[in-house]
Amino acid sequence: MKYNILAINPGSTSTKLALYENDKEIFCNTLEHSAEEIEKYDKIQDQFEMRKNLVISSLLEKGYDIKSLSAVVGRGGMVPKVKSGAYKVNETMVNRLKFNPVIEHASNLGALIAYEIANEVNISAYIYDSVRVDELKDVARISGMPEISRTSTSHALNSRAMAMKVAKMNGKKYSDMNFVVAHLGGGISVSVHEKGRMVDILADDEGPFSPERAGRVPCKELIDLCYSGEFDKKTMNKKLRGNGGLKAYLNTVDVREVEEMIERNDEKAKLVLEAMAYQVAKGIGDLSTVVEGKVDAIVLTGGIAYSKRITALIKKRVEFIAPVEIMPGENEMESLAMGIQRVLKGEEEASEYSE
Repeated sequence: MKYNILAINPGSTSTKLALYENDKEIFCNTLEHSAEEIEKYDKIQDQFEMRKNLVISSLLEKGYDIKSLSAVVGRGGMVPKVKSGAYKVNETMVNRLKFNPVIEHASNLGALIAYEIANEVNISAYIYDSVRVDELKDVARISGMPEISRTSTSHALNSRAMAMKVAKMNGKKYSDMNFVVAHLGGGISVSVHEKGRMVDILADDEGPFSPERAGRVPCKELIDLCYSGEFDKKTMNKKLRGNGGLKAYLNTVDVREVEEMIERNDEKAKLVLEAMAYQVAKGIGDLSTVVEGKVDAIVLTGGIAYSKRITALIKKRVEFIAPVEIMPGENEMESLAMGIQRVLKGEEEASEYSE
C-alpha cells in the first residue's frame, strides 16, 4: 500500500517540510524566515498563519495536491512530558500549544500546522518523538536537591530513529537491545535506551559542552559568577546556551572552522576540540552504568558526527564498552515520516494526548 506523508519541522528561522511516498523522499524544502520577518511577531504563536501559508504555497509550487496525503506529522512541541512514539494531534494538544506551552518554542507550531492541513482533507495529524519525551526511571529523577527534579529534554527524535536503524542493521528489534546514543549538534545530548525505552539522559545543561552551549560546569563557581554583580540573568543564560562551548573559547560554532584552525597548528583549538570529544566520551561512560555495562551498541549521530576527527577521538575512549556506529546527520524529516509510516502500517500504535 502507498502512504504519502507530509512532515513539517519549524525551527527558529526556518520551516522545513518534506514529502515521503513510503520510504522514498519525493522532495524536501527549507523555507527560510529572515530576521526582519520574524521580528514582526511578538510571540512565536503569532507566526502560525505566515508559516502555514508558506508550507501550502510550497506544496502548490511543487504541483502537489494535499488530497493525496495519507497523514501529516509535525515536530513535537513543548507539551508536558510524554512517552516516546506517535501522538495524534487533538484539540487538547492544540489548546496546550496555543495557550499554555511549557516553553515558547518554534517546534510548537509543528503540530498546529499539521493539524490545520490534515483537517482540510479529513486525515489524521500526528507528532512523533517530541523533545519532551520523558521515560526516566524514578531513580533517575532524584537530583540531590529536593527543589529540583531531573526531567528529560533531549534530541529524542533523531536519537531513537538512529538506534532503530542500527537495530535493523543487526537484524534485531530496537526493543530487544540497549543503546547509548550521543547526538552531536549545536547542542549535545546523550541518552541511554534500555529495551525500547529512553530511561536516562544527559541534557545539554548537565553533560558535554557543545559548539554553543556550556554543558555541565562547576556549580560553586557558577553561583559565584551569578552573584558577582557583573552579569544579569539574561547574560548568564546566554553564557550557558548560545554563547558557551566552542563559541566562548574559539569564537565560532562551526566545527569545520575549528578543524581548519587545528590544521594551521592552533594548539588552543586542538585542546578545546579534544575536550569536547573527551566530555562526550565521559557522558557515554556515565550512561553505560545505567544498564550495568550491558550496551549492545554506541551510536554517534547529529551534524558533528560527519567530523572524522571528533568521532575518532570519542571512539577510541568508548569502544571498549560496545561497538560504535557512526550515523551522521540530523535525519529529522526522515525520522518523522518513517515513524508515522510505522503507525499507518500497524507496526506502532499512536497514543491519544490527554492532560
